[in-house]
Amino acid sequence: MIPEIDFRPLAGITILDLSRVLSGPYCTMLAADMGARVIKIEHPTRGDDTRAWGPPFQDTESAYYLSINRNKESVAVDFKADEGRALIHALAAKADVLVENFRPGTLDPIGFGYDALAARHPSLIYVSISGYGQNGPRRDEPGYDAVAQAEGGLMSITGDEDGPAVRLGVAIADIAAGMFAFQGLMAALIARGRTGRGQRVDVSLLDSVAALLTYQASRFFATGEAPERHGNRHASIAPYNTFPTSDGVIVLAVGNDSQWQSFCRVVNAPDLGADARYRTNAGRVEHYSSLVESLTPILKSWQLKPLVDALRPAGVPCGAMRSIDEALADPQIAARAMVETLNHPSIGAIKTLGIPVKLSETPGEIRSAPPRLGEHTRSVLRELGKSEEEIGELIAKGVVKGFPRV
Repeated sequence: MIPEIDFRPLAGITILDLSRVLSGPYCTMLAADMGARVIKIEHPTRGDDTRAWGPPFQDTESAYYLSINRNKESVAVDFKADEGRALIHALAAKADVLVENFRPGTLDPIGFGYDALAARHPSLIYVSISGYGQNGPRRDEPGYDAVAQAEGGLMSITGDEDGPAVRLGVAIADIAAGMFAFQGLMAALIARGRTGRGQRVDVSLLDSVAALLTYQASRFFATGEAPERHGNRHASIAPYNTFPTSDGVIVLAVGNDSQWQSFCRVVNAPDLGADARYRTNAGRVEHYSSLVESLTPILKSWQLKPLVDALRPAGVPCGAMRSIDEALADPQIAARAMVETLNHPSIGAIKTLGIPVKLSETPGEIRSAPPRLGEHTRSVLRELGKSEEEIGELIAKGVVKGFPRV
């Protein structure tokens, strides 16, 4: 019989995941979704920190942990113990990639720093995620998402114009760092295919936030003035904001003058369309206060759904402000398989977000639920040549945690 070929993009790639919390696990989840084998190393008693983050919990599993650890294998090893370190070295010898998100230098004393592993395994790709990177005056400081959002400038441009700066509703510094780390991992794999050698991928939360500033940073470079908060308003486009209707909130994103004229026709406001102050986007931005004053009563006279239903066919970009439950119930989300159901061995059916990158020929796949702590310890140690007796001894010593033998 001809063996079935696995066409997932990263099939055959093994990742040794020493990371925890969000940035590293998000990176390795992206890789696992695309077919990589991810062996997640966890502490034998407490596991990944996020296993304790709750409520909410589903059965005994943290909802936070469940969100970023699908498609992985959990091996619970204390790598501060000599025997545990030997197991990690054995796994590193078989891995293509190692991912870690400790403070720079933390892994050096126990032999798992980049220099030591690169010398032993020159083809290994070593992905490091940290708060501030592997060099610079702040390299030794711990990294936290909220701090990175604040010190990276992102928080200063988020929030109402006359209110305090606020952080985003998700840990965007961690998530962006995880995305950039995955990008670096992929680039390093391509480079290794040409050179045969691995390398270090160095990603920081602060760098990641700075990279997200894009046109806001360019605005500063061009003017020398730091951008300020504008709430939901766009500083260079109008009307591009949220507005109340009679029964909800609409988001308008009128990006050009043609869309503005279409908008005026739909809401039956020909006087606004003809007003010289508002004929161009530059004029609408210049006269923003009077524009909003004119628009507010018009939009409040509409119900949300009829307004959206009228504007969309006219080519006016808009949408309803929705809660997360409303957003995830959208038929478009369902059509794009952005909510999937998995069977968890102790919880039962659980929902998870889908894969946002759709490949036509070699798609990713959500194959397995986030693992229970130590669920794969026995099977992975067997692959390393350990007997059941040896595994039992390691469990008894507390070096590893494994599920009962089946």
